[in-house]
This record gives sequence, C-alpha cells and structure tokens, in this order.
Amino acid sequence: MKRPVLCVENLSVVVRTDGRWAAIIDRVSFEVGEGEVLGLVGESGCGKSTMVKTLLGVLPPSLRASHGKVMLGGRDLLGMKEKELSGSIRAREIGFVPQDPGLALNPMFRIGDQLLEIWKRHAPQCLRDRSIAAGRARLIDLFKQVQLPDPEGVLTRYPHQFSGGQRQRVLIAAALLCHPKIIIADEPTTALDVTIQQQILQLLRDLATRLKVGVLFVTHDFGVVSQLCDRVVVMYAGQVVETGDKHVLLKEPKHPYTIALLDCHPDRMSTLQGIPGTVPPIGALPTGCRFHPRCNCATPACPTREAKLVPIADRWWVNCVHAETKGVNQ
Repeated sequence: MKRPVLCVENLSVVVRTDGRWAAIIDRVSFEVGEGEVLGLVGESGCGKSTMVKTLLGVLPPSLRASHGKVMLGGRDLLGMKEKELSGSIRAREIGFVPQDPGLALNPMFRIGDQLLEIWKRHAPQCLRDRSIAAGRARLIDLFKQVQLPDPEGVLTRYPHQFSGGQRQRVLIAAALLCHPKIIIADEPTTALDVTIQQQILQLLRDLATRLKVGVLFVTHDFGVVSQLCDRVVVMYAGQVVETGDKHVLLKEPKHPYTIALLDCHPDRMSTLQGIPGTVPPIGALPTGCRFHPRCNCATPACPTREAKLVPIADRWWVNCVHAETKGVNQ
C-alpha cells in the first residue's frame, strides 16, 4: 500500500425522509495512496456523487455526515468550516475534474483569465513566487504536460475554440494547478468519444504516476477501471460491497453485484442484458445486504445480516454472507 493521502473512515451520510434518517452513505471506508488511482464504481443512485460532494464539502443542506472521518494531511475535513474548506482545501489540497467539460468553463472569459483566478486565490503558501507571472508560467508548463498544442496560445483563447477532449485537458491542468495531494475525477470521460476517452485515461495514469498525485476516479464503467485504476471500490445503495486490487477483482469477483456488473459489460456478453430490478430509493432501503432483493444468490440470512466487509485475501474485502460461510479460499 502506498502512503495514503486521503482516508475515508466509517463514513455515513444521512437524509431526513418520512420522519426518519436514512443512510445514503452507510459506513464506507477506503484510502487513496500517493500516486495511486482508486476506482469508485457503481450504478447511478449507488452514492458515488454523494461521496464526491461529501469529500469536497458541498453537501446540500438536506444531507449531513452523521458519522466517520475524512482525513487529508492529518486533518478531518468533516470538522472544517466552509471558510477553511474554500480557502485551503478545494483547489489547493483537492483538485477536481468534472464530468462535462462543456459546462465547467465560462464561455464569456478566456481560459487564462479563468484559471489564473484559481491561482490568485489558491496558490500554495509554500511557494516563494505567487505572482500572476508565476501562475502563467505554471499553466503553460501544465498545458505542455497535458499535451495541449500551442500552450501559450491556450491562455488567450475561449472555451468554444477547443474540442471536448482539449477542454477536458484544460480542466485536468486546472485541477493540478495548485499542487494538490489528490484529484477527484467524476466520470470525466463520459462526454467524450471513445478515442479521446482513451487518451484522457492514459494522461491521467501518467500524471498520477509521475507527479505522485492520488486520484479518486468515479465511474460506472469497468472497462475504464481495467485501463486506469490500481484498486477498486464497488458501491451499491451507499454500501461498499467489494474492494480489492483491480487485477484480482476483475478476474475473480466474489460479490454477486460485482459479478453482475461485469457480466453487463459488452466484452463479456453475446446479447444485451442488465441486472433485474433497480437500485432501491432512499425511503425504501432494504435491511442487511441492500442488494439481496435483486440477488440470485440471496439466502434467508441476507436481510438480517449486519452489513460488514469480510477479508477474503490480502487487501481484498467482500460484504456478503457467502464470504463468511465459504471461507477465504473459495
């Protein structure tokens, strides 16, 4: 395990519904190491976006973190005030690459003007030179690293003058601008065609390795995970159902939900198929393992079993009653 830069410890996020509190995120734990890419995988509605908002400290008023910690550099982000989060965490300690590059940049302003505002507000205190000239030099260097043509000219152009893939490269450069410890990438290749997607994935992999920046990559696509990630956390209805090394988990998944997700990938099936049923709504979350109403391996114990991760091998954990009864070698 590489030195962790972000540690999520037993995190729960709740919302008030029908007169009671329901856990959208239920006791989730994971770590992202220095230079590591961790994939956070699950269907829409499984809690991935809520997790991202929690890490960035931008939960809507209707939600609150009820339990756990989010540790970054020895500090618990959940205990910080908004002023501290916006002043010293977002953009400085945590970089963010959003899903849609077409919506993330203001079409009325030049790229340089927008990104230099980030530099003026969040340039690291440790740097001796925090001037605009230093910011411009930093941006030009990053534009070179993300392989944008004419790096100096990028500063003077508007977002509409770039393709979707180029805009995403601009946003990756923006996320790296202030030397963050970790980057959260929220499905950043969804709006791109497949050839550009491959380039962006390779770019993120190279930057993480070379700059030793941790990356939390949020996705629903195991094909992307296989190309980019080192380890995987699979979520369902706010719970972690399986987590482990990418190669082991993709080759021999143990949780029925992980198996079902992989079976839905076009490379693994001859006919189109899906997982029967839907992710349960917040007000009707099942007890025990939340996947059991859709699971073809469910037993009478599944609705009553306390949801917990069971180790089945080194750094490989599964939240399933079968992992308890069959042992680590099955």
